[in-house]
Amino acid sequence: MKSTILFFLGFLLIVSACKNPNADKVNVTVNSDTTNVDTMADVANDPPAAPVDSATMMKAWEAFVTPGPMHQMLAKGAGTWTGDVMMWMDPADPPETSKATITNKMALNGLYQLGDYKGTMMGQPFEGHSILAYDNAKKEFVNTWIDNMGSGVVIMRGTWNDGTKTLSLKGTQTDPVTGKDLSIREEWKMIDDNSFMMTMYGDSPMGEGEHKFMEGTFKRKM
Repeated sequence: MKSTILFFLGFLLIVSACKNPNADKVNVTVNSDTTNVDTMADVANDPPAAPVDSATMMKAWEAFVTPGPMHQMLAKGAGTWTGDVMMWMDPADPPETSKATITNKMALNGLYQLGDYKGTMMGQPFEGHSILAYDNAKKEFVNTWIDNMGSGVVIMRGTWNDGTKTLSLKGTQTDPVTGKDLSIREEWKMIDDNSFMMTMYGDSPMGEGEHKFMEGTFKRKM
C-alpha cells in the first residue's frame, strides 16, 4: 500500500510539473531521499508537426501509388533478354566470359520491375533476383539484388538521365571477409528499345580502389 501511495504521489508531481511551462525537473523527496524526475520538456523539445488535412493526405497518397512516366519506362524492359557477360575478379587479369539471360516482368499495378538473372560465375551456376522501383515521393530509383553467391542484400539508389538514356545506381554490398560494407555502383545504358549495356563497379576488398567487375550487353529475345 505504501509503494502505491508513493507511486501516485510521484505521478501527481510529474503531472503538475508538465502543466508548468517553466519547470524542467521536479525534486521528489521520499524518506529523505531526493530524486530528479524528467518532465516531458526533457523528452520532446521540438514543436509538434503541423497537422495535415485528409484531402492533402489522400492526394499525396494517390500520387505515391500511381504509376508514372518512369514506371512506363521500366515497363519497356519487360521480357526476356540474352547477353554476353564479362567478369573480372582481378582487373589485371583477362575477364571471364559467359552467357546470361534476364527475364523481367512488371508487378503490383506496374509499380515494380521484377528481374530474374541466370548465368554462370567461376564455372558455377549463378542466379539472382532484383526488384527495381521508382519512388514517386523521393523521385529516385531503388534497386535491390540477391543471388546464390551470397547471403546479403544489395540496395542501390539513383536517377535516370534522359539525355544519355542511362540509369545510374549507387549503394553498398557486404564484404564477406570483414562483414563491412563496400561501395558498389551500376549503370544501365539503353542502346535502343531492344538492347542495353549493364556495367557494375565496386570497391576492391584488398583496398585497391574501385574497379569494373562486370559488363554485359543484352538484346531482347524476339
